[in-house]
Amino acid sequence: MVVVTGATGHLGNTLVRELLKKGKEVRALLHSEYTEPLDGLEVEKVTGDVRDFNSLVKAFKGSDIVFHIAALSSFLPGHRELLYRVNVLGTKNVVKACLVSGIKRLVYTGTIHALLEPPLGVVIDETLPFDQFLNIGWYGRTKARACFEVLKGIKQGLNSVIVLPTGFVGPYDFKPSRMGQFFIDFIKKKTIAYIDGAYDFVGIRDVAAGHILACEKGVVGESYILSGERITVKDLLVILEEVTGEKAPRLKIPISLARISTLFHPLYYNIKNKELRFSAYTLRTLVSNSFISYKKARSELGYSPRPIKQSIEDAIQWFRDNKRL
Repeated sequence: MVVVTGATGHLGNTLVRELLKKGKEVRALLHSEYTEPLDGLEVEKVTGDVRDFNSLVKAFKGSDIVFHIAALSSFLPGHRELLYRVNVLGTKNVVKACLVSGIKRLVYTGTIHALLEPPLGVVIDETLPFDQFLNIGWYGRTKARACFEVLKGIKQGLNSVIVLPTGFVGPYDFKPSRMGQFFIDFIKKKTIAYIDGAYDFVGIRDVAAGHILACEKGVVGESYILSGERITVKDLLVILEEVTGEKAPRLKIPISLARISTLFHPLYYNIKNKELRFSAYTLRTLVSNSFISYKKARSELGYSPRPIKQSIEDAIQWFRDNKRL
């Protein structure tokens, strides 16, 4: 039996599908009554909360493997305490529950932003340490601290590996994700300008496959970057124009002006009670070092992501097929 936390999220439900294809029995840990991403799938559903240790022990009973994906990724001001409780203390509870339950393997989903960011031009790889103080935003900091909780568990005898994805895109994006919403906004002609910048994007199915490879072949205590291709914002818009047939915006906003605008976005989205789409974190990410290597995952796990354009095409097609536009 395999347990997946965060099973209704974009990565979570994609991983569940990949596990089912491999004939695995899957138990999905649900935080709420929202189950749409799992509807029609042969999975056992249990209710629990990573902040509730006893619910985790109950959910892990009789299982061998745990994929801990559940996390909070809010970038709104005032969410630091909640980020800490979910991402750090929640992971601490998962580690403890795995040790108590005799779990044979824990695969923890970190983030590339848990690593110390080197200067621009220096390739980011697994030789860099986890950084809970200087990395991008409170999300990255809490995920770094969560990685330390996993490493503490390993010292206590836990069989675990850590995977570090970059930005993922692709089908089965039910809610949708921030990138999925960006694709939808582009098709609906809501994207009127862009900024210089770049980031590393990878297909969601490749990240899910990377999780399974890490579970099967990963060395205890090791971390594996699951990245894809570095692509500029402008080139991303060119791909979207080719895939959708919609015209990409030609107006480029100076970074300085974009930085000023991020001061007001949180207030606007708080008033509207909507998910923050563009923030200081987003801007910082797009201008940060995004030269990232998955060489270790390729050589040790056999990880091989598909071209990012294919994942973007499949994401758009999924939105169309499922009437998300």
